Amino acid sequence: MIMDSTNNAIPTGKPKRRLRQIDAYVLLFCILLICAAATYLVPTGEFERVKKGEITVVVPGSYHAVPANPTGFMDFFTAIQMGMIKGAPIIFLVLFTGGALAVLDKTGALRAAILTLVRKLGNRETLLIILVCAVFSFLGTLGVIVNSVIAFIPLGIMIARAMKLDAIFGVSLIYLGVYAGFNTSIAFPGTIGLSQQIAELPLFSGIGFRTIIYISFVIVTIWYIARYAKKLRKDPNNSILGATAFPSENDKTDNEIDANMEFTLQHKLILAFTGLVLISFIALTLILKWDVNEMAGIFIFIAIGVGLISRMEVNDIAKTFIQGCQKLVYGALIVGMARAVTVILEDGKFLDTIVNWLAILLEPLSPVAGAIGMFLGSAGLHFLISSGSGEAVMLMPILAPLSDLMGITRQVAVEALMLGEGVVNCINPTSGVLMSILAISAIPYGKWIRFMMPLIGIWVAISMVFLVIGVMINWGPY
Repeated sequence: MIMDSTNNAIPTGKPKRRLRQIDAYVLLFCILLICAAATYLVPTGEFERVKKGEITVVVPGSYHAVPANPTGFMDFFTAIQMGMIKGAPIIFLVLFTGGALAVLDKTGALRAAILTLVRKLGNRETLLIILVCAVFSFLGTLGVIVNSVIAFIPLGIMIARAMKLDAIFGVSLIYLGVYAGFNTSIAFPGTIGLSQQIAELPLFSGIGFRTIIYISFVIVTIWYIARYAKKLRKDPNNSILGATAFPSENDKTDNEIDANMEFTLQHKLILAFTGLVLISFIALTLILKWDVNEMAGIFIFIAIGVGLISRMEVNDIAKTFIQGCQKLVYGALIVGMARAVTVILEDGKFLDTIVNWLAILLEPLSPVAGAIGMFLGSAGLHFLISSGSGEAVMLMPILAPLSDLMGITRQVAVEALMLGEGVVNCINPTSGVLMSILAISAIPYGKWIRFMMPLIGIWVAISMVFLVIGVMINWGPY
C-alpha cells in the first residue's frame, strides 16, 4: 500500500476480478446442452397412454423400452425455434404487457396513484405487503392469475421504487404473492382439479385441510417479504442486488417517481378504466375460461383506451406501445428458451424412464416415508416438467395406485404432487414465467436463488409437516 501526498492510500497490485453473473439465456442454453447429451445416455422407454374423456394419462405398469431418439445437431437448434412457437402465447403476453404499460406509464397515472398510496400508508408498509400479497395469493390459489402474473410485475417494481426498496422486493410482492396461493391451490381445475380427477377423487375434496396449508404458506411468505423490507429499511446495503437496487433498463433514474406529482382527475379516470377492464377479465376468466391469449388482447385494448383518455395522438399511442414491446423482447423470448428444454426432453423419450425409476424407488417405503418420497420426487421431476398439468397427467396415474399399495390415501398423494411441484416453481430455471420475470426486472438468477433459498427451506419444512399429518389422520375421502 502506497500513500499519496494527501496521506490517502493508493491501492497496488492487480484488482480482484469479480465473478460475472451468468446470463439467463446462457444458463438455459447450458441446460439444453445437458438435456441433449442425456438423450444419448439415459435408457429410453414409454408408458402406454389412454384417453379418459379429454385427458390423456399414462397406464401404470405399462412401461416398456423403445428405440432411442438422441438429439441431433439440427434437432438441438430447431428445438429452440419449436420452444418459441409453443411459448408464443406467453411471449406475446409479455410483449403486449410492455406496450400497454408504456402507454399507461406515459400518462403518469400509475406513478401518481402509487405515490399517493405510499404517502397515506406512511410507515405502515407491512399493511401494504399484507394487502397486496393476500389479494394476489387468493387470485393465484383459484388459478385466475398464474402465467399472467408477468403482466403485474412492473407494478411491483414501481411500488418498490416509491417505497425506496429494491427490485427483488417489488418482484416478490407480486410474484410470490400469486405463487404462494398457486403452489397450494385449493380450487384450480387445471392442477388440483385435474390431479383429483385422475386419482378418482371428488372434485376439490379435502378443501378444509388444504385451506389450512394455503393460509400457512401465505402467512410465511408475507412474513418473509416484510422481513426483507425491514432489512432494507434499516440499511439499503442489505439489498441482495448490492448498490444497483433497480438494475432493469426500464427503471433508470429518469424514471424516478416525482415526489410532487399530483393525482389528478384524469389519472383517476385512466386507472378506473384500466381497473374495470382487468376486473372484467378476471370475471370472464371464471365464466368463459379466458386465459393468456385473451389477456394479451386485453392489453392492446387497455393501451388504446388509456391513450385516448389521456388525449394522446393515435400515432403517439402506436409509437409508445411498440417502444414498450421492444423493451421487453429480452424478457419475452426467454420463455421460448425455457420451452425448448421440454421439447428436447419429450423428443428424447426418457421422461417416462425417470418416472418409472421413481415408482420403483417409492414402492418399498413406509407410508410416511412414501409421502415424503412422493413430495421430493415430484419436486425433482418439476425441474424437467415445468407444467403443473403436464406433471399431473404423467405422474398422478402412477402415484394413485402406488399410494394404495403403500397404505397412503390418494388425497395425500395428490397433495404430495401439488406441494412438490409448488416449492420448485419459484426457483425452476426451466420455468418460462420465472425466467421471463427475472429478465424483465434484470434480477440475476443467482441473486434470486440467494433470496429464495431460505423461504424454499421453510416451504419444504411446512409441506413435510402437513404431509405427515395427512398420513397420520388418514386424510380422505379415499
